[in-house]
Amino acid sequence: MSSAARWGILTREPARPALVRDWPYAGWVAVGTVCLGAFMGQLDASIVTLIYQPLQVEFGVSLAAVQWVSLAYLLGLTALLIPVGRLADVHGRKLTYTYGFVVFSLASLACGLAPSLAALTGFRLVQALGAALLQANSVALVTTSAPEGRRRAALGVQAAAQALGLALGPTIGGILVSTLGWRWVFGINVPIGAVAVVAGLFLLPRTRHRTAAGPWDHLGTLLLAASTTTLLLGMSVVAGLGPPAWVAAPLLVVAAAAAAAFVARQRRATTPLLDRTLVADRTVAYGLLGALCGYLVLFGPLVLVPLVVTRSGGSAMHAGLVLTALPAGFALAAAGAERVLPPRWTDRRRSTAGAALAVAALAALLVVPLTAPWMAGLLALLGLGLGLFSPANNSQVMGAISLKAAATGGGLVNMARSLGTALGVALVTLALSVLPGPTGGPRLAVAILAGAALAAVLTTRATGHEEKAEHGEEVNPGSAPVSLR
Repeated sequence: MSSAARWGILTREPARPALVRDWPYAGWVAVGTVCLGAFMGQLDASIVTLIYQPLQVEFGVSLAAVQWVSLAYLLGLTALLIPVGRLADVHGRKLTYTYGFVVFSLASLACGLAPSLAALTGFRLVQALGAALLQANSVALVTTSAPEGRRRAALGVQAAAQALGLALGPTIGGILVSTLGWRWVFGINVPIGAVAVVAGLFLLPRTRHRTAAGPWDHLGTLLLAASTTTLLLGMSVVAGLGPPAWVAAPLLVVAAAAAAAFVARQRRATTPLLDRTLVADRTVAYGLLGALCGYLVLFGPLVLVPLVVTRSGGSAMHAGLVLTALPAGFALAAAGAERVLPPRWTDRRRSTAGAALAVAALAALLVVPLTAPWMAGLLALLGLGLGLFSPANNSQVMGAISLKAAATGGGLVNMARSLGTALGVALVTLALSVLPGPTGGPRLAVAILAGAALAAVLTTRATGHEEKAEHGEEVNPGSAPVSLR
């Protein structure tokens, strides 16, 4: 075989076997394959925080230094989501997604073998590239693979897989760290990734709608990376990363300037990195803001609850059990809403109802005693609201984006989620530091989360009216799922 032929194999999306392609449940099998990546990504995110103390002991470094293991990953992931999304829209989403599993798994293996903290941080950046290849395509692949009229249900299944990974992370991570050691926290990704690569090759459909190739917008890519990196660094400083607090202000100023330059660049570029018509659409713009608010509310309690429980005399295990109520409620609503709610409810109505339920749960947390029973019950209610909101919100956004830009749109959704995650951690940490008392800081943090949930309600009301279609989904000729082979 010639070198050109071998290269062609590596750059061409293989077709699914006819047996898979013609199976009535082929679409759901493809969604399940994407769920492997969704589960693995959230499992990794929730496990890594458990290895901070073992890393400090093994490498003899400070907590601030160890936190870069998580921060480097978040910085790389957020900066790469949109560029990788555009790359996938041009060259194929199945191909990009499958390579994402390869890169993520190999980088996980390297992380598990890292000889130093610096090497581990560098390998985490490579792992972030693999995660970007996965996450930029996950929402797009679910959208294009789901059976006709079942986009929202498929996105709900994917969201449930994410919540399951988030819920099981602390338990699995605790077992691995206490028995096999911190290196196996990364090693667990390798067998999952190997299975996912095979599943992706045989079960995912090829890309039928692509964006036309053109000159790459290198300047736009650099400006986007600069804006997201400085924004996340600024929020991390607010959250107590280590540098003096005054460093946050210059970082946020640079982030704003880089973001403004990026917008200006996209208006002038011949082939912009981000098609400005995507975010000019009212449904997409407000939907992305809603996604940011939703993940802010989802991840804020991950910082707040352990502190409240341990301050009242509870153990870390006790705190973990209380906190599990949140992703458990999320998974239940995300996977089960289609069976419970009226089928004629639109995405807009479901988003509004879910966000309103989240507001109610957080408002109750403002007035009840912050004890374990109250928090567990209300966190479960909060999870139910967010589990109803998130799939419907994502469905709204993806329903307004044409299939040829699906991966770019998916990258936007996941970037909004990443920024919301970082903002939730930063704002809760800031609230706890401003009012360090046993009740003042937690109450302020809950109030901030309630405000973000209320903002999510307002974003759903601002998206405008929807047309109703079969199964209660919107009509959008540019993005309706089609049969893919």
